[in-house]
Amino acid sequence: MGASAPLAGVTVLDFSQFLAGPSCALRLADLGARVIKVERREGGDSSRGLFLADMAFDQDSALFHAINRGKQSYAADLKHPEDLDAVRRLVARADVLIHNFRPGIMERLGLGWADVSALNPRLIYAGVSGYGPDGPWRDKPGQDLLVQSLSGIAWLSGDQNGPPVPAGLSITDMMAGAQLAQGILALLVRRGTTGQGGRVDVSLIETAIDLQFEHLSVHLNRDETMPPRSAVANGNVYLAAPYGIYQTADGWLALAMAPVDRLGTIIGLETLAGFPPASWFAERDAIKALLRDHLLTRATADWLALLEPAGIWAAPVLDWPALRAEPAFAALHATQTVRSPDGAELTLTRCPIRIDGSILTSPRAAPRLGADRTAIDREFAA
Repeated sequence: MGASAPLAGVTVLDFSQFLAGPSCALRLADLGARVIKVERREGGDSSRGLFLADMAFDQDSALFHAINRGKQSYAADLKHPEDLDAVRRLVARADVLIHNFRPGIMERLGLGWADVSALNPRLIYAGVSGYGPDGPWRDKPGQDLLVQSLSGIAWLSGDQNGPPVPAGLSITDMMAGAQLAQGILALLVRRGTTGQGGRVDVSLIETAIDLQFEHLSVHLNRDETMPPRSAVANGNVYLAAPYGIYQTADGWLALAMAPVDRLGTIIGLETLAGFPPASWFAERDAIKALLRDHLLTRATADWLALLEPAGIWAAPVLDWPALRAEPAFAALHATQTVRSPDGAELTLTRCPIRIDGSILTSPRAAPRLGADRTAIDREFAA
């Protein structure tokens, strides 16, 4: 979108590594901000070497490019006085600083909130941690799977007699990045009114707790232990039958909220009429067991041909090849191609936000380590 992008003219210093902080900076870059990634001289962001399925691109991991596309790289040793002075020159003119160092590290480097706000009162200072600034978990490793496990999220998935099941994605990392971006944008709006910068902090554990607000709001106000998971097709600990995923003759079918008696009529399972509405939660496993056995008798498409015209919320369970084969996927233009300096190409997802009806894409791959330092030093020395 160029100069018309919402964050055009905003300069972001991204000191963060791995996923949460970099995903926040990525979204700001998608919205038009200039993002300068401040990295260690030796090795840079640790995710440069974090390979998923051994997939590499342009000297680094493909994951690194997925989360750092379109940024610039400024390599510096923050323990070296000359490098630290150079970084402070960047801080003095930046709009936003993002970091995910453990509590106390930025202060020891002389880049804590008190230091940088005195240097640049207009700066938005954004930090993401694992477990917040205080408390007995303060110094635990802030890693997504660990946070899912500590927060209760892993206990929400899977059937009643099965083990805890974590989400297959780094959901607390990505959601923390989204929460941090919201705080940054709010402070940029406030700065436009007052001229003053501000500080925003999020943690993975607080994000994980907030992510469960729907369920925790019930649990916190009931006299109960952990709510039981359904023993059959568990999809939500507090929702009645038929909510869940069921196997069919040739695949899987998701059923959301639906009147059990009407559902039974539509699919030819008249025994469901014997369950009055007041029993749809208490008797959910008995109802789901009947559905499980019945839905196995026909193909997914056959069931959908009955359910969708009747207005029942249902969907096939697609894997990635099936999703990509759908015309709906093509209509979204959900992917983009980035190019390395030597012309190699990598297909990535794009920003999911549309601005003024336009899709936000960028053809630039993630930067090579330190590739932009010389030009940035020249610019910021002026």
